[in-house]
Amino acid sequence: MAGANQAARRVVVTGVGMVTPLGNNAQDTWASLLAGRSGIGPITRFDTTGYPVRIGGEVKGFDPAQWMDKKDIKKMDTFIHYALAAARMALADSRLEITDANRNMVGVYVGSGIGGLPGIEFYHQALTEGGPRKVSPFFIPMVIINLASGQIAIHIGAAGPNSCAVSACATGTHCIGDAYHIIRRGDADVMLAGGAESAMSDLTVAGFAAARTLSSRNDDPEKASRPFDRDRDGFVLAEGAGVVVLEEYEQARARGASIYGEILGYGLTGDAYHITSPPDDAGGAVRCMEMAIRNAGIPKEQITHINAHATSTFADKLETLAIKRVFGEHAGRIAISGTKSMTGHLLGGAGGVEAIFTLLALREGVVPPTINIENPDPECDLDYVREGARPMRVMAALKNSFGFGGTNASLVIGTMDLP
Repeated sequence: MAGANQAARRVVVTGVGMVTPLGNNAQDTWASLLAGRSGIGPITRFDTTGYPVRIGGEVKGFDPAQWMDKKDIKKMDTFIHYALAAARMALADSRLEITDANRNMVGVYVGSGIGGLPGIEFYHQALTEGGPRKVSPFFIPMVIINLASGQIAIHIGAAGPNSCAVSACATGTHCIGDAYHIIRRGDADVMLAGGAESAMSDLTVAGFAAARTLSSRNDDPEKASRPFDRDRDGFVLAEGAGVVVLEEYEQARARGASIYGEILGYGLTGDAYHITSPPDDAGGAVRCMEMAIRNAGIPKEQITHINAHATSTFADKLETLAIKRVFGEHAGRIAISGTKSMTGHLLGGAGGVEAIFTLLALREGVVPPTINIENPDPECDLDYVREGARPMRVMAALKNSFGFGGTNASLVIGTMDLP
C-alpha cells in the first residue's frame, strides 16, 4: 500500500528501458549485472595517447537506426540517441498506447548532466577549420539538454508536461522524482522519466582527469571501479540511458498493466557546502534519505536494499556514514549494491539506470553484487553484497544519487504487496 500521506494518487512503474555499457536493453544489462561482469575497457572514441586516463564504460554495438529514421540521427547528439532508444523500449515494455485521447496526459521528463558536449567540440572544430558555413543548422537543438525530452515527446506523440532536471550525477533520480510529483498532483497520468549521457570525449576526460576524480587504473580496467574498497582511486566515466514509464496506479490497474513497483517517496536536498565534495558529516545525504522515507510513510526497517550512489571515490565512506546515521542498527541488515562497479558512472544517466536495477531487484527477488572489493575500507563496513548476486525478498528499497554542487536525491521504491 502507499505511504500514509499518499492518499491522492499512487504512482507505479509499468515499463523500463536502458542502454548501458553492459547491454543495449534491460534484459542483457540485468543478466550481465547479476553475473558480476564489468562493462569497462579502453576508450575507443578518441586517441587517448598522453591522457592520464584511458579507460571508460562505452556503449557497444548500439545502432541508432533501430530506433529512429536515418534522417533524424544527424539531428541529435548521441545522448539523445540513447534517451530516445531507452524511452521507446520503456514504452513498448509498458504496452501503453498513446492516442489522441490520452496524449495530453502523457509527459516526458528526461535529463542529462552534461548533454551534447561532444557535439559542441565537433562543431567548434568545424567552425575553426572551415568557417561558419560548416556549422549545421541543427547544431543547437542537437546538443541542448532538454531536447532529450523534446525529441522523445515528438517521436512518441506525448503532449503532456515536458521538461527535465539538470543536476549533475543526480539528474536521472531527480527526473524520476519530479515526474512522480507531476502525476501525484494530477498534471499527467503517465510520465516517461530518467536520464541519459554520452560525454565520452577528449575534453570531458581531460577535465575530469584534471580534477583528479577519475580512476587511472588503465592496465586493469575491469577492476578500476571499486566502490567501498580501500584502494579505490576515482570513478570511471561511462555512458548510456535509463528511462521508466511512471503511471497513475488506478489507470495502470484498469488496463491490466504489469507493474514493476511503486514509487513511495522522494527526497531532495542541498549540501550548501562545496562544489564537488560532500560535508564530513554527510548531512545533506542524511536529510535527503530521511525525507524520502518520511514521504513514503513506512518504517525504516522495511527497507532492506539500497542501490547506493557508490562512485568509487572518497565519498563512498560518507555515503556509508549517512546510511548509518539514517538507519542506526538496521544499517547492518541492509543489502547495499554498488552497481557502478560494473557499469562505471553514467553521470546524468546513472539515476535512471540504477532506479531500474532497484525495480528489477524487487521484482526478481535478487540484489546485484558489488564487485572489486578486494581490500575493504575500514570506514566502509556495511553489507555490500560482495559474494555475488544474492537471492532475497525485497519489499522496499532506497535509491541514492548525489551530484556536484551538493545536490542530493533519494527514491523509496516498494512492491505492490508492501504491508
